[in-house]
Amino acid sequence: MNRYTNQIQLAAVGIQGQEKLSKARVLIVGAGGLGCVIIPYLAGAGVGTIGIIDGDVIEESNLHRQILYHEKDIGQFKTQKAADYLRKFNANVNVEVYDDFLHKGNAGTVIRPYDIVVDATDTIDVRYLINAEAERYHKPVVYASVYQHEAQLSVFNYKGGPTYSCVFGEQVNRAPNCSQGGVLGTTVGIIGIMQANEVIKMIVGAGVVLSGRLLVYNSLTNTQDIFEISKKEKNIETNDQASGLALTSCYGTAREAGSSTNGIIIDLR
Repeated sequence: MNRYTNQIQLAAVGIQGQEKLSKARVLIVGAGGLGCVIIPYLAGAGVGTIGIIDGDVIEESNLHRQILYHEKDIGQFKTQKAADYLRKFNANVNVEVYDDFLHKGNAGTVIRPYDIVVDATDTIDVRYLINAEAERYHKPVVYASVYQHEAQLSVFNYKGGPTYSCVFGEQVNRAPNCSQGGVLGTTVGIIGIMQANEVIKMIVGAGVVLSGRLLVYNSLTNTQDIFEISKKEKNIETNDQASGLALTSCYGTAREAGSSTNGIIIDLR
């Protein structure tokens, strides 16, 4: 326990919280920019079992933000190199790796054994798949997405709270990923740490979990806004505007957004 002395001293953690962390099972879907930040911080906190699923291999263009990897790792599976790092960093953490992308054929088998799922992917289809399987097996999902200098963060399906589809609808749409839209590694790092923080809060039972709320962060202005999310509702309302401030997902079309006659359209792209 000496390794965790400083966090055990926190009233929000304590010995009981540390024991909860050691028994927790967390699955991270995606070992890219977000995953590379989430993985070491969860391991550092002492999460007992960390699962990592990703079928991608390391490319040179990943290295500016995927900080677990080195130039000599190019061409190797991200999951394997992330697992190598974890085993050296904290031998008390059990690492379970899946050298595959999450898909309909394996999603149920992979997700079911874990307590919490972390959405660290940049693929919209996979996010909807995570959402469906998390609802099926009653697993909370820590969601984040990054586009250029902006990021979104929320916790879905937590104790019956709103889900991904409550915010973004039921239809799978397309959005640019980091390689298409560009991104700063620091923006990814900030939001990834915030994801890890939500996981830890849920495990130890501390603070206010970001369920029923969507945090929108801008790294250029260093500002953030939090919007309330209603279960099964597609609109998001701010705390101080009971009249209803419509927040249109960045995955909606301009035609759909322009057809609305109520509220203010906020473009989060």
